[in-house]
Order: sequence, then structure tokens, then C-alpha cells
Amino acid sequence: MNNRRSLILAAILFVGAIAAGYWGLVLSRQQPVAAVPMTEVVEQGVAAVEDKTLKPVVVLTRDVPPHVALTADDLTVEKLHTAPIGSFASLDQAVGRTPWRSLSAGTWVNEQSFEVGGPLARMIRPDERALAVAIDEVIGAAGQLTPGDYVDVLLFLRQDTANPQQSAQVVLPAVRVLSVGDEMGLTSDGQPANPPLNAEEALKQTQRRVVARTAVLAVPEPLLDQLMLATQAGTLRLAVRSAEEQRLSKYWAGEKATSNTIDNAKRSLYQFNQLSMVNPVKAPVPGNYGAPRPRGIEIIRGNQAAKQPGQ
Repeated sequence: MNNRRSLILAAILFVGAIAAGYWGLVLSRQQPVAAVPMTEVVEQGVAAVEDKTLKPVVVLTRDVPPHVALTADDLTVEKLHTAPIGSFASLDQAVGRTPWRSLSAGTWVNEQSFEVGGPLARMIRPDERALAVAIDEVIGAAGQLTPGDYVDVLLFLRQDTANPQQSAQVVLPAVRVLSVGDEMGLTSDGQPANPPLNAEEALKQTQRRVVARTAVLAVPEPLLDQLMLATQAGTLRLAVRSAEEQRLSKYWAGEKATSNTIDNAKRSLYQFNQLSMVNPVKAPVPGNYGAPRPRGIEIIRGNQAAKQPGQ
């Protein structure tokens, strides 16, 4: 009896062993599921969060010539943490538009890419003119002059034969500085005329501004000849006005110089020979003040001439 039970139990165990072996063989043939490391899971989560903070920027994929309309093949959209000021976010903003100058691959596209004219032409209004004046460390406020400042243009005239009396006067009051050296201010749409600079390039530009030899001023068109004559007549100085006057803010708000302001600028100018383009006035001879000038009539008889006293 015991032998029969032992045989039955052995048969059951044998069958179970065969079944277990078969099942193990089946499982071994299946592709194992690779375990995803925890670090990779974290990285994927961080990437998903960063993707929401990245901003699309339209960038050129290749060099494009001027006066040729852009196509979708010329452009791509890149994701950046900080989008450049004024940059386009979608291809539709640039496709089909024609740049006025050649653009290099990698350049981000904005409205300035399609505007006609150079930076200075886009920094002034139709009633203004950009005029460069020579400066040095003294004329340029010890190298502290900055684009966007407002200055009074002063003129000093030395005494000489053509100018009997030396004078100092304001030739132009409150004119805006457009650029100092190669550093430029904002264009008429409020965007920087110069491309954005990194910290090292910005430091070098500041150093160049200190030793700059030219400054460009935004001059009202009616006063352009007045400044041009002043640059040739004597020594100029630029006096910086206070930022508390809020002149730059008023300018961007659309405020313009009135005709009365321009007329006052002309009337306030002292009379001097070089600028007025007239001959110098001779000073009266000392000691003859109030002396009557001789009056008479010259009478000619043949080859003789005589003066008859006046009545």
C-alpha cells in the first residue's frame, strides 16, 4: 500500500517537474523587458519641464542674398531659454518677406531684417537729421557721453580780426545723442541698433566709447545749417542735460519740437561774424563821438573843383 502511494507521489512530482521545465523554457524565449534607470526617468521629466520654458525663435539655416524672398527652406525654429528682443516665433512671420541686405546663417530674424536703411536712418524721424561732430575727452564730457543722452551744443568764439569780441553761447539746446564711436542707441521702434553683446564684448565697447572721436547728434532739420556753421566757426562743447527732464521718454512718447522752440533757438543766438556770414562792424574811432561830419557840395568848373559848404 505504501509502495503504491510512493509510486503515485513520484509520478506526480515527475509530471510537475516536466511542466515546470516546459514553462521555464517558454518564459526564456520571450524578450526581456529592459528596466529604465531612475536617472533616465528623472532626466526625461526635467526635459519635459524645460521644454515648456523654452521659447521658439526663427533662425536662418543658410546664407540668403538681399532682395530675395525667404522660403520655408531658408528658416527653422529653435527653442531657446531667452528669445532675443523682437525675434519672430513662427515661420509664417518671415516666409515670403524680402530682406534688404544679405543675412548670414544662424541669424535670428526680426523686423529690422526687412527694413530699408541703416541703423542711423532708423534712429531719427523725418524732421530730423543725423550729423556727426568731432569730440575728444573734453568735448565729450570726459568720455562719459552715452547714446540717448541729451546735450546742449555750446560754441566759444575767440577774439580776432574778424570777430572783435569773444563770446560763448548755446548754439543748439537739448539735442539727442544717437551714437558715440561705434556704440549706438535705439532705433525708432525702440529696439537696439547694435546686435546684443556678451559681457566681454560690452566691456570692450565701453572702453572704445571712452576714447571715441566722433558723436552723432539728432538735429532738427531747420537748425542743421546753424550747427554746421558753428562747427566751422569756433570751438564746440557738449553739455549733458539731466535725465530727470525725461526728454528721452517724451521723445519715445511722440513729442516733437514745436516751431516756437526752433525759432527761440535761432533768436537766442548771439550775433557773431563767422556764423552770420557778414562783414565785421568797424568800431568807432575814440575821441570823435558826437563830432558832426562835414557836409558840402563839390562844384567842378573846367579843370577846377571847389567845395561849397552845405546849408
